[in-house]
Amino acid sequence: MDNSAGGAIAQPDTYGRPHLAAVDSRVHELLLRQERQERTTLKLIASENFASSAVLEATGSIFTNKYAEGYPGARYYAGNEIVDELETLAIERLKALFGSEHANVQPYSGSPANQAVYRALLSPRDKVMGLPLPEGGHLTHGWSVNFSGSDYQRVPYRLHEKTQQIDYDHLRETAKRERPKLIWVGGTAYPRIFDYAAMAEIASEVNSYLVADIAHICGLVVAGVHPNPVSHCDVVTSTSHKSIRGPRGGFILSRNEDRYQPLHHPKSKHNLAKRIDRAVFPLLQGGPHMNTIAALAVALQEAANSSFRVYGQQIVHNAKALAQALLERGYELVTGGTDNHMLILDLRDRSLSGKAYAERLSRAGIIANFNMVPGDRRHPALTSGIRLGTPAVTSMGMRETEMVQIAAFIDSVCRQPDDQEVHASVRRDVADFCTAFDVPGIPDR
Repeated sequence: MDNSAGGAIAQPDTYGRPHLAAVDSRVHELLLRQERQERTTLKLIASENFASSAVLEATGSIFTNKYAEGYPGARYYAGNEIVDELETLAIERLKALFGSEHANVQPYSGSPANQAVYRALLSPRDKVMGLPLPEGGHLTHGWSVNFSGSDYQRVPYRLHEKTQQIDYDHLRETAKRERPKLIWVGGTAYPRIFDYAAMAEIASEVNSYLVADIAHICGLVVAGVHPNPVSHCDVVTSTSHKSIRGPRGGFILSRNEDRYQPLHHPKSKHNLAKRIDRAVFPLLQGGPHMNTIAALAVALQEAANSSFRVYGQQIVHNAKALAQALLERGYELVTGGTDNHMLILDLRDRSLSGKAYAERLSRAGIIANFNMVPGDRRHPALTSGIRLGTPAVTSMGMRETEMVQIAAFIDSVCRQPDDQEVHASVRRDVADFCTAFDVPGIPDR
């Protein structure tokens, strides 16, 4: 078709689907390099995983094109009948998997979901209890450099000095003294099971909202290998990737009614579910990413399959096997082991920082992240720990035997941190090791 200026109007298919290599060779090259990296390295970052081809297909679908401000049945744009069905499908699947009364699938990720909870439940300067970042918590649970620590009064609870697990007696004492309005339960580097029942009892004693952040353990909850917090908590937040193997997004689960509405929100005309929804949109976000919601619906369908329960069980089996293999090689682990998908190497007695070890492991094809540990005296940009996770390698089909070999790879690098020849040798061995396994979502080329 010619336009009035005499030139041809470029149609989307001319510069888009499916010819990325022809349209943008640089991005295509980076894509191929990333695929190669994921095929030939050990992805041990606890927050990463491999989404399936079906999830990736939905993520890259034409639902990207649809603007859908509002909620199903109450949109601000026309032509949303199909995406109304789509969002409702994702909501109903999510509620069914977790047994929740209400679900919101529009948060762009986990931190925006948590921010919406703050705005729905609290007023500025209200007190918030959470696990400090160095002890395994998350930035949005009241850490000083985050909005949650600057806009609200943060009240940390601690780990037991000897066990390095949550000290519920100390938590109760602190809650009774400080009377927080919200208590977080969850974290990014806590390798043990959370006692939601104990936390709910404490929260009730001080009329506090209890909110669980299950971003890391979401898939484990669905698989039945970690307790479900929904019956104990007022609100539950999560990302939609990590152990649930979905797209990069977030969601919020909640009760419909607010048990503390007469006490904390006596003037509000809205119940808890409505306040959550209003905090997500229009307070904090505009139009939802419908392609992400489509991919979430697909991931939830996959997670409802019995094979996902087997997958979740294997994640934990692998984490325990990796922990045991490292313990047998003389390494110290935070809490002495793991109950979930992650373990944290405690390297405080080493001359090198966690960051230095992570860099050396990366050069050897072992992708992990440096992490703070309880009692860490190093700067957060250096740290004294390494966090390891098993969701991604489990998605590749690895089992306990492979965890023993992975521990040997890690040990070779960490015992000889300055021997580049050893690192290069391990890198070759890791690449050969990985090629025996399929990587979900990456096509054969």
